[in-house]
Amino acid sequence: MATVSPDGAPHVVPIVFVAEGDTLCSVVDAKPKTSPRLKRLANIAANPRVTLLVDHYDEDWDELWWVRADGEARVVEEGPERRQAIELLRAKYPQYERWSEPIGAAVVIRVLRWRWWSLTGS
Repeated sequence: MATVSPDGAPHVVPIVFVAEGDTLCSVVDAKPKTSPRLKRLANIAANPRVTLLVDHYDEDWDELWWVRADGEARVVEEGPERRQAIELLRAKYPQYERWSEPIGAAVVIRVLRWRWWSLTGS
């Protein structure tokens, strides 16, 4: 996920996410981090515009593809929307079932524009 820092510098980090329609959700989980107050959260608070890029590489280049979601993000510290994000992630990733409650905020992205490409066009 790419965010923009207050000084205009790009900040890109890999995230675990789930999609539901035109909404993408991620959460600051229990994996080791320096702090649950991450730079991406501060960046979103200052500028909600984000981009998420997912790509697939294969030795067979007919299988190459990418999808980009451009949108507006919100940091959700608590409440039903955060709990829903956690439940969606647990439904997609069995690893979340083995961990205790995620430790931080949810990031909820409203996708405003989808872009995609594949070598074969399908």
